[in-house]
Amino acid sequence: MNPLPTTEYRADGNSLPAAQQPAWADPDLLDGTTGRLARLPELVFAEESDRLRERLAAVARGEAFVLQGGDCAETFDGVTADAINGKLRTLLQMALVLTYGASVPVVKIGRLAGQYAKPRSRPTETRGGVTLPAYRGDAVNAPDFTAAARRPDPRRLLRMYEASAATLNLVRAFSTGGYAGLHHARDWNRAFITDSPAGRRYEELADDIDRSLRFMEACGVTSRQLHAVEFFVSHEGLLLDYERALTRTDARTGRAYAGSGHLLWIGERTRGLDGAHVDYFSRIGNPIAVKLGPDATADEALAYAARLNPRNEPGRLTFVTRMGAGRIRDRLPGLVEKVTADGAVVAWVCDPMHGNTFVAPSSHKTRRFDDILDEVRGFFEVHRALGTHAGGLHVELTGDDVTECVGGDDVLVGDLHRRYETACDPRLNHRQSLELAFRAAEMLLDPLRGPGDAAP
Repeated sequence: MNPLPTTEYRADGNSLPAAQQPAWADPDLLDGTTGRLARLPELVFAEESDRLRERLAAVARGEAFVLQGGDCAETFDGVTADAINGKLRTLLQMALVLTYGASVPVVKIGRLAGQYAKPRSRPTETRGGVTLPAYRGDAVNAPDFTAAARRPDPRRLLRMYEASAATLNLVRAFSTGGYAGLHHARDWNRAFITDSPAGRRYEELADDIDRSLRFMEACGVTSRQLHAVEFFVSHEGLLLDYERALTRTDARTGRAYAGSGHLLWIGERTRGLDGAHVDYFSRIGNPIAVKLGPDATADEALAYAARLNPRNEPGRLTFVTRMGAGRIRDRLPGLVEKVTADGAVVAWVCDPMHGNTFVAPSSHKTRRFDDILDEVRGFFEVHRALGTHAGGLHVELTGDDVTECVGGDDVLVGDLHRRYETACDPRLNHRQSLELAFRAAEMLLDPLRGPGDAAP
């Protein structure tokens, strides 16, 4: 049960519970802020969201794979060219490994340009006998442990919009300006440490790509697709005041769209079927997702499909499972089997991060790379056994050389303090992310291959 207070929201004259909403202290300031947001341009366009829905329809049909990744929680201070480019390069490298290594089209979605708020398991935090509201992301309050910093401030929603706009500007320039083209595949690695097994394997893959491109050019083959990349952004649609203020009506169809991101998802703590989040998501035309933890039932999954995708449109609904390595093989089959038997068209994506978090002796929240990898492997095993499509990965990562997750690299529990920089949950660093991509490519090629076998 959610221990945080809920807020009542109105929809079609009905009052609905809205979990995990901030206790804004000044209603007039909130109204002024959301009114200003409502007059600002949307951050993304309905046509872009429709294009993503088409790409996700291919995933639902088993014809493509999703790679979704980025920060657990973005920060305003993190909106720098170096930080954003690092995440984009990491995602592009991972997608390249999956595409070239496993010969599967990859839909690239960043946890970017909107992931500034986080649900919390406890409403308060206590240090040294002092209790203050929990830090709930830069969109709500600040991490400093003072009463002033922890006070929810609706003006931060405007800063969230501005930071998201700046991030999107860079994403669009990066993806269409030529640097994201395959000719730069080797350049993406030069900014990172390459003296690791994953780095060396990537260099070998880049060599193969260079040879293929030279062959194509010698044959007179040119394509704009080799010089640009299709990249989408997503975030958890947690703060309903923000999402509603940025909702726009598409002039083509008269349908409402969230203008804050191409894809929004409902989190594990806000997915109540009678709640305001499900109601809001049922009214927008964007592709949407629902996070399903180990306690989610097949009947709940079917109820989400009926409520959120009543016309059973391919690409409209994605289920992102976050079971944990120890439960994925037991809990996932029943969900997939019943949803598939019912005929609901959904894409299945694995979040191997959230179910595998633990607290180290140093009090740092962390995750073991081996547990993350095992959940991914379990996800593939379940879908292979049922004859369904393992549709993608949803990963918290950064392009920086952080020490937040243990293993898969040279990060030991005793190293966590060296560069533990996350605003909330631990992220894979660049080398760990690249290693995960190689392992997932192996599973896509041959689900029975062991984790120690040769890379593709």
